[in-house]
Amino acid sequence: MAFTFRIQPFKVLYLLLAVAFLLFIQLPFYTIYYAFPSMRPRRSWSLSRSLIMVALQSFVNTMYNTAPMTPPSPLEAEAKGESVGFVTIEPAAAVLVNEDIVEAAKVNNVTAVKTGGFWYAPKDREVTVGQKAAKNEKVIYHFHGGGFTGGTGNPSNANTKAIADGLVQHVPHNPRFFALEYRLSSAPPFGQSNPFPAALLDAVAGYRYLVTELGFEPENVIISGDSAGGLLAFWLARYLNINQFEGLPVPGAMLLLSPTVDWANTQMGPTSSMKRNKASDFVYPILVSGHTLRALLGNIPQAEAAQNPWVAPGSILLQHTPGLFGGLPKTCIVAGGAEQTLDGMVTLKERLEKDLGKSNVKYVEQPDGTHDFLALSWHEPERTETLVEIAGWVGNEVWAQSA
Repeated sequence: MAFTFRIQPFKVLYLLLAVAFLLFIQLPFYTIYYAFPSMRPRRSWSLSRSLIMVALQSFVNTMYNTAPMTPPSPLEAEAKGESVGFVTIEPAAAVLVNEDIVEAAKVNNVTAVKTGGFWYAPKDREVTVGQKAAKNEKVIYHFHGGGFTGGTGNPSNANTKAIADGLVQHVPHNPRFFALEYRLSSAPPFGQSNPFPAALLDAVAGYRYLVTELGFEPENVIISGDSAGGLLAFWLARYLNINQFEGLPVPGAMLLLSPTVDWANTQMGPTSSMKRNKASDFVYPILVSGHTLRALLGNIPQAEAAQNPWVAPGSILLQHTPGLFGGLPKTCIVAGGAEQTLDGMVTLKERLEKDLGKSNVKYVEQPDGTHDFLALSWHEPERTETLVEIAGWVGNEVWAQSA
């Protein structure tokens, strides 16, 4: 059972033992074991990267045996306001809560609420926080990772900042970067809160803020997300396409960075990426604990998850009827060959190619990249190589006609 040692004094005792085990047993052992490249998770990996993976796995295992990390409260960011680039966003209007999710919203008692997000400055130019869009100005609208139960768009989050800095530095046309602080979900033993479609309603509100309030043209918006945030970006694009809201068409493009798209875990066989990449990734406890799945579903029956195109668009048990994911914008999927969730990403990529056409789906797979490697500043050269590829895709296919 996940979170077995969540209660004190067992939690602090477990933490002390886990740290001691890592420092005095695991790291010394693997320093010797990984001295031989053939023994490392990937032969191309350096000794230091291999040891970082040991530490990451220990950290995630410890968290899922105790309790998730709690990000800073949005209220703290709201109090600091412009000093951290934070702005508040009004709730999505009732007209934007359409029939595709209204039943889930009723079942899970989810309503639209005020949210917010963080602005990151563009490269080499000054703008004020929340400044109106200039003519033809570009923006990247981002959703952070964290399994829907953690993470933040706050610049204090090293992972989000690494993605923001990388995209702002490399993507052409000098875009701004806006990271939404969407509601996080929770499930027992920590209490049920903010199940689906809470995060989606927040994402819709953020898109309305960018397009309606600030005046960004939809074609000048790239929605992006890493890990769980990649699935949220997919939700937003699909929801906008299904409903065709007046004044809120689909954005110019969608960038999915290591998106987690099969929370039902439908590919777990002995040759699956979940098994063969277990030594080169750190997400296993996040997926197999089922905590995120329970948190997202809320009162929706868990038996429906594998056939749910929102929760698991990469599920092999989902009946993919022609056009199910049609109408989405140009899409780039970034994956790592060393990721445990690779199979689900490949499944989604193939479905998008069928529905959108191969010319509208760019797939970048770094053979030895681990999960969410664009968020890991030390994951070079794969990180920079991929940022350059993304920049080329944006410049040649997404914003090619821009002055």
